[in-house]
Amino acid sequence: MSTITAVHLKKWNSLTLTIRRTFTSSALYALPHLNSPQGFQAFADEAILRSGELVGYIKTMPSAAEIVRAMDEISDTVCSVIDSAELCRHTHPNREFVEEANKASMKMNEYLHYLNTNHDLYDAVKKAEQECHMLSEEAQRGLRNLRADFERGGIHLCAEKLDRVNTQNIEISQLCREYNENIVRDAGYVDIYPSSRIPKNLHYLVKPVYRSESITKDLSGPNGTLKEKGFRIKTDPPTLASALQFSSDDEIRKMVYIRGNSVPHANVNVLKRLISARHELAQIMGCKSYAEFAVKPNMASSPKVVMPFLLEMSNMVRAKAKEELELIKKFKRDRCGQSDGDLRPWDEAYYMTMMKSSTYKLDSSVVASYFSLSNCLEGLKVLVQSLFGATFHNIPLTAGESWDPQVLKLSLHHPEEGDLGYLYLDLYSRKGKYPGCAHFAIKGGRRISQSEYQLPVVALVCNFSGSRNPSSVRLNHSEVETLFHEFGHALHSLLSRTDYQHFSGTRVVLDFAEIPSNLFEYYAWDYRVLRTFARHHSTGEEIPQKLVEAMRGARDMFAATDLQRQIYYALVDQTLFGEQTFPLEDVSSVVAELKREHTYLEHVDGTHWETRFSHLLNYGAGYYSYLYAKCFAATIWKMCEEDPLSLTTGDALRTKFLQHGGAREPSDLLNDLAGDGIYRHCDGGGIIPDISSLCDEMKLVKQY
Repeated sequence: MSTITAVHLKKWNSLTLTIRRTFTSSALYALPHLNSPQGFQAFADEAILRSGELVGYIKTMPSAAEIVRAMDEISDTVCSVIDSAELCRHTHPNREFVEEANKASMKMNEYLHYLNTNHDLYDAVKKAEQECHMLSEEAQRGLRNLRADFERGGIHLCAEKLDRVNTQNIEISQLCREYNENIVRDAGYVDIYPSSRIPKNLHYLVKPVYRSESITKDLSGPNGTLKEKGFRIKTDPPTLASALQFSSDDEIRKMVYIRGNSVPHANVNVLKRLISARHELAQIMGCKSYAEFAVKPNMASSPKVVMPFLLEMSNMVRAKAKEELELIKKFKRDRCGQSDGDLRPWDEAYYMTMMKSSTYKLDSSVVASYFSLSNCLEGLKVLVQSLFGATFHNIPLTAGESWDPQVLKLSLHHPEEGDLGYLYLDLYSRKGKYPGCAHFAIKGGRRISQSEYQLPVVALVCNFSGSRNPSSVRLNHSEVETLFHEFGHALHSLLSRTDYQHFSGTRVVLDFAEIPSNLFEYYAWDYRVLRTFARHHSTGEEIPQKLVEAMRGARDMFAATDLQRQIYYALVDQTLFGEQTFPLEDVSSVVAELKREHTYLEHVDGTHWETRFSHLLNYGAGYYSYLYAKCFAATIWKMCEEDPLSLTTGDALRTKFLQHGGAREPSDLLNDLAGDGIYRHCDGGGIIPDISSLCDEMKLVKQY
């Protein structure tokens, strides 16, 4: 979350474990203050008051154990406001709730700045770190992390440099907001005339538009006008992807591709300024680049580790990506009767989709008929029962607890351990809601005393379209995979059993966070798993094994091309925030050169897709983390694959991995789970994942 963490000051003296529940009646998320939009103000004020009391206590310099626990209680208190406000801002249909959540979030972020620049807290943490040798491994790790996080905010610098750090952080925040606002404001569009050029199966993507057209009735008569009907295609990313995939008109695909990759133009300058601001921040902090500053806390520890990894991956995938490209070119030549068969950027998705369909005879509606939303939710329940011996139970929501009538609440219950945590499911699309799929924390788990544990509370948010009856909503398999991905994040939070909220669940280093979610994607493709829940919506027939094999074949058909694209994105991210001459004059030329060097795809002059690649904001110099996770997950899956639904597999995943959150070194957790071959150490520090399992899976030749 932030520098700050949390702790309770009472002594741990009871031997019987009790669970602290966070329920109350008639309040959003069952959080006591949130029985009205204005409750966010009281929630924030009380959090600031309680944190102030704890700050005062820490100033008295109590023992190291009391300092780390008091810091963790501050973190828990502050994060509960910020995290619940974040969920509310993205999902609540009531504008008043959203506005009040925004205000609370801004207020708490201002307070966080006060906490993170508080020298009394910093001095107390340094003192505790020096005296912590008798504390648990987790407590010692917490103090080290706290001190390092304070210093990443510049608290150890002289006043002049600290002011500059604060100024740069404010500018970076403003530029990120401006970048995102520009994406929403200027999504781009293309008007297609006449309307007959858009087939009916794409009408769901478009809106009618009209233009005046001059006509002449005869040579001597008066001229007139008529209204010609056309269709407007917005070029926001989801619509653009569908148009490129399914439109048979080359010219339409070309127009939407160029427009969609040329907006918002305002972000050309915003991105350039963001790169410069982050570079200046890194230099004030004593780093050569923002990439060095950003990667330092992670498993990789340095761009000098990340870049060789990415280049190794790029070389590894090159030959197979070239083979796949030649296959697409040949397919286009055969279909279009053209001897040259050049593949343009707007052709790729269209012909890949056609090839998959014709090779594997897949009908997306047939696949979806086995994946009703209710079936998929049953699949998640089967998964936790098989792996962890736990069950999900529906819990009635109290009045005011839910933000939409379709929200579900589940408890994850273990027969011996009791409730393990609580999960809200907000699964349907609606106007004004966060447009993607995501996992939101509401409350982190932490040990309050020897007998009390605060259970984690999380929300899984998706945007599935159609009826709000889960038995009649059909998911395509990509959506099923996404659901399992986000469920991996949710399980990381729900099964976490850390002493400190600071380490609860997904509060881990960036290049470790995506491993559980990538691992659980494998479960969405394994026939032994799918047959437990994927049944035809009308006949109840179990999904045929041949259909699953065809789905996997279609997935793997262009796997190298898809992986090459992800490597390219990571190289762009690393390069833009890496060491280079500043000021950077032309970001797009750097991006274009990397495309020519690391892919077989053509760059179209004047386009600049990076101006709406928001991962550059959220994952600045960290996009490589997805590839780290892909490699680690491939190795772990190899260990699970023999019996993926067994309690033995689940016990290993839980006790050696998921339950520790960020409380132990990620490298130790990976080693305990999968053995010391899962990564290798690099000169100068940092670790790099072993790529052998991914190579085997994708039938790639490892480069030596």
